[in-house]
Order: sequence, then structure tokens, then C-alpha cells
Amino acid sequence: MWKIWLLFDPRRALVALFAFLFVLALVIHFVLLSTNKYNWLDGPNTRPVVQNSAMPAPVPAPK
Repeated sequence: MWKIWLLFDPRRALVALFAFLFVLALVIHFVLLSTNKYNWLDGPNTRPVVQNSAMPAPVPAPK
């Protein structure tokens, strides 16, 4: 494993890794904000549930 760090400068690699992860986190958050379900700023765009009609009468058991 230590031979890999001989190919890359650890400071540059870690800075690049953190920059990539930060950009990835921003992209994920903006994608979630663009959806109706997961937009935590505007709240969910849900409609109220309408009352269902009454249950149908049960079918009599065969004799």
C-alpha cells in the first residue's frame, strides 16, 4: 500500500479527494432539492387524502 503513495503526492491526492467529495455532496443535495418528495425547504407537495366511499356489502357465504 505504501508504494501507491510513492506515485502520488499525499497532500494533492487528499485535497483532490475532499474537493471531489464536496462537489458530489453538493450535487446530491441539489438533486434532492429539485424533487417534490425530498425538498426540505418548500416541504412536500402532497395533496390531502379524500374520504373513501363506504365499504361494499359483504358477499353472503354459499349454502
